[in-house]
Amino acid sequence: MSLSLFITGTDTGCGKTRISCALLEALARAGTSVTGMKPVATGAERINGLLLHEDVKALVATSNVAIPRRYVNPYLFLPPCSPNIAAQQANTVIELAVIEEAFASCQSRADAVVVEGVGGWCVPLGDDLWIEDLARHLKLPVLLVVGIRLGCINHAVLSARAIIESGLPLLGWIANVVDPATVEPAAVINTITRHIDAPRLAVLDYSSTASAAQLAPQLSGCVDALRRHCTS
Repeated sequence: MSLSLFITGTDTGCGKTRISCALLEALARAGTSVTGMKPVATGAERINGLLLHEDVKALVATSNVAIPRRYVNPYLFLPPCSPNIAAQQANTVIELAVIEEAFASCQSRADAVVVEGVGGWCVPLGDDLWIEDLARHLKLPVLLVVGIRLGCINHAVLSARAIIESGLPLLGWIANVVDPATVEPAAVINTITRHIDAPRLAVLDYSSTASAAQLAPQLSGCVDALRRHCTS
């Protein structure tokens, strides 16, 4: 039984990597062999001639299965911009077949693959190719991370509707408080809860220091939802 899923977010900086790493930790504690995967990443650093990315580094560090980096992150670009623009600048075409092969390699080595998207649900990867197409191609259930801050109600509701309209299962969503100055965060979260047709699986308070190990216990509901989906 594969416990793989796709994690998307309301936008850049909503906490997808934070949640992905915490979920990897939670799955590992439940006795699952797990690996993170970020098929496409932009905004890398060049260190000693190599392109490195903090999100990919965090996913690898939290995984309990060692997998070659080329499978964990098949497409990595230097400029911090939309993937379609970064790929064009690099004279590269992002191909679903390449990502599918990398995903299959990860899945053959681990019981669960936590696939983290880039940006939000409607981020372009190329001409007429979107993050939605990637998730649909991999046929994965989706977990939505909502960064709780000003404007997030609109982003959350539109994202959830788009995921549901794609035909993929929306396992649920996580409220991740990213701005401590958010006015009435509980009221914001309650408003989103009433207008998203999927369960709220966790609420993570603002923290700039909490580790994946510290956050993992709060994501037991996500693990349960994933197991129910995979056995239904």
